[in-house]
Amino acid sequence: MINNYFINFSQKYVSKWLVFAIDLVLILVAFFAAYVIRFNFTLDFDLNQFFIEIPFLIVVSAVSMLFVGSFRSVIRHTGFTDVLNVFKSVLLMSLLCICFVLTNRAASIIPGFTIPLSIIVIHALLSFVILSASRLAFKMGYKYLKCKFLSTRRVLIYGTGDSAIATYNALLNNATVSFTVVAFINNQAKKSSKIINGIPILNYKALNEHYLFNNDIDEIIVTPQNTETSKLMQLMDSLSDSGVKVTKVPPIEQWINGELSAKQIKQVQIDDLLGRPPIEIDNPNLLSEFNGETVLVTGAAGSIGSELVKQLSNFNVKHLILVDQAESALYDVQQDLKREGKHSYTAIVADIRDGLRMDTIFQMHKPTMVFHAAAYKHVPLMEKSPYEAIKINVNGTKLLADTASRYNVKKFVFVSTDKAVNPTSVMGATKRMAEMYISCLQKESKTKFITTRFGNVLGSNGSVIPLFKKQIEAGSALTLTHKDITRYFMTIPEAAQLVLEAGTMGKGGEIFIFDMGESVKIYDLAKNMIKLSGLRYPEDIDIKITGLRPGEKLYEELLANGENTLSTYHKKILISKTRELDYAKVKSEIEELCITNRFQSNNIVMKMKNLIPEYKSNNSEYERFDARVKTYKKAKGILNKPNSTKKRTI
Repeated sequence: MINNYFINFSQKYVSKWLVFAIDLVLILVAFFAAYVIRFNFTLDFDLNQFFIEIPFLIVVSAVSMLFVGSFRSVIRHTGFTDVLNVFKSVLLMSLLCICFVLTNRAASIIPGFTIPLSIIVIHALLSFVILSASRLAFKMGYKYLKCKFLSTRRVLIYGTGDSAIATYNALLNNATVSFTVVAFINNQAKKSSKIINGIPILNYKALNEHYLFNNDIDEIIVTPQNTETSKLMQLMDSLSDSGVKVTKVPPIEQWINGELSAKQIKQVQIDDLLGRPPIEIDNPNLLSEFNGETVLVTGAAGSIGSELVKQLSNFNVKHLILVDQAESALYDVQQDLKREGKHSYTAIVADIRDGLRMDTIFQMHKPTMVFHAAAYKHVPLMEKSPYEAIKINVNGTKLLADTASRYNVKKFVFVSTDKAVNPTSVMGATKRMAEMYISCLQKESKTKFITTRFGNVLGSNGSVIPLFKKQIEAGSALTLTHKDITRYFMTIPEAAQLVLEAGTMGKGGEIFIFDMGESVKIYDLAKNMIKLSGLRYPEDIDIKITGLRPGEKLYEELLANGENTLSTYHKKILISKTRELDYAKVKSEIEELCITNRFQSNNIVMKMKNLIPEYKSNNSEYERFDARVKTYKKAKGILNKPNSTKKRTI
C-alpha cells in the first residue's frame, strides 16, 4: 500500500511545472547569494536595485528554461544529459543578461537599470551548482525512500562491459523493486582494483559462499552475451549451496526499443547449460528457397511444427497451410500469426490418416512444399498401442507422401527422430518404417523426399524438461528412469532451422542429421534444473530412480548399423548413407502392414521386426518375439548378411 502510494505520488504530482517553479526559486536564491558573496558576505548593497532586477531575472530565466527544456526531465532519473541541459539553460540565461546589460548601457532602453557583470558571472556558477545539486539531492532522497518502503534486492553484476552498464542503469530505474548493486564481477585481475559509478569491481576468484553470505547477496546477473557454458556451469556449481539466484540478460536484439528493462532479466534457462554452443544456420538461400512457395506444415500446433510455422512466416512465402488434429493448440498458433500481422495462412483441423481429406486439401490449396511433423512420439504409450503408432507414424506418413507425389509437390521434408536408429521401441520402429517408405517412394516419384533426424528437443511437449519443471513446482522428487541414461539435446529453434535447411539443400533421398556434440546425462540435467530453481539437491528436492520404461534406451544413436556419413557445406549438418533396401519388397510389406487388423498387436510387432532387422525390443513385452524372428531369418538364410560399413556414431 505504502509502495503504491509513494510511486504514484512521485509520478503524478511531481510534475514538470512544479520543477519549473522550484528551479525559478532556486535561481532567485542563487542571485541573492551572488550579491552576498560579491559584497563580502554582507547585505551592504542596494536592496532597492536588487528588487528591481528580480522581475527581469525571472523573465530571462523562464525564457531560458522554456527554450532548453531543462525542467522537463524526470528528476528521479537525472543523468549526464539532464545536467548538460541545466548547464545550457544557465549559460543561455547568463548570455541574455550580459547582452541586455551591455545593450542597455549603450542605448538606455531602461534608464538607470544595470546588473554588475561580476554578479552575473557569480550567479551563473551558483545557479548551475544549486540546480544540479538539487536534482542529485532529490534523486538520492527518492532512492532512500524507495529502499525504505519497497522491497530491496542486493545483487552482483557478472561482467563490466556495455551490457553490464545497461543492466546497472535498468536496475536503478526499476520502479517496483529496489536493487542495490554491491559489486561488478570480472575475470581479469587488473580490473579488480577499479570502480564503476562508485561500485567496486570484484575478481571472480573472490566470489565464494562466504562473500555472498557476508554481503547478503540475493542474486547474480550474468550480462556478457557470449558467456561460455562451462563458466555458467562453474558458477552454478559454486553457488549450489548458497541459495543465490542466477539470472541472465537477454540478447541485445530482444531489448525493447534498444533499451533493457529489469523485467527482461530472466533466470538462467536449462538450454543455456547444454554443454555446447548454439548451432546456428545462416543461409541466404533460404530466402529464395521459400520465396513465392505454398507451404503445408502438418503437426503445425506441436513443438516443432509451430516453430516451423513461426520461422516460415518470416519468409516471403505465398501461403502457409497449417494442418493439425489438435483444435485448441492450432487456434493458439493461428492467434500468434494474427497478432504478428501475418495474413497469408490457413489453419485447418484435419487428420493425416484421412486420405480423402488430405486429397481435398492438396486439391484446394496446391502446396508446393510439405513439412511433415505430425506424429505420435511417446515411447511408453506407443509400446501399448502398436496399431495407433502404425496408423499415424507409418500410414499417416504414407498417405501424405503418396498425396504429395500425386500432386507433384516439389519437396517433402519428413521430421524423424534418433529413436528410429536401431529402434528398441514400437515408436522408434514406426518412424524408421516411415523413413524407409519415403525412401522407396523416392525411386518412383518426381517429388524430392528428404528426412531430418535429430535428438530430443528441449521444452517440447512431453519431453523431460516440462516434467521436471512440474515436479519442482509441486515440491516433489524428480523421477528419472536410470542414473546413467543419456540423450542428445537441441533447442526448438535449432530443430526447426535444421528442418528448413534440409528443405533447402536436399536433392531427394537424403537423411540429414545434426552433429549435436556430446550427449547429456539426464541425471546431471535434473540436478542443474534443481539448482536453476534456487533449490538444493538433495536437501530440498531429491531425484528418484524409477527404472527404464518399456521400449526405452539407455542412450540414443544418430546412425544405424550399416550407415556412415557424408559432409555438407555446413560443418554441423551431415548426410547419412543408409543401407540399400529391396525397395519393391519393402514398400509392399509396409503397405500390407498399414492395413493389418488393429487387434493383432503381436502380429503387427512380428511383421515390424521382420521388416526392420535392427529392431530389438528393450524392457518390453515384445522381447519374446526377437528370438522367433532370429530363428525365422536363420531358416530363411537372411541372418547375418554382411553390411557394407560398420556402425558409426557421432
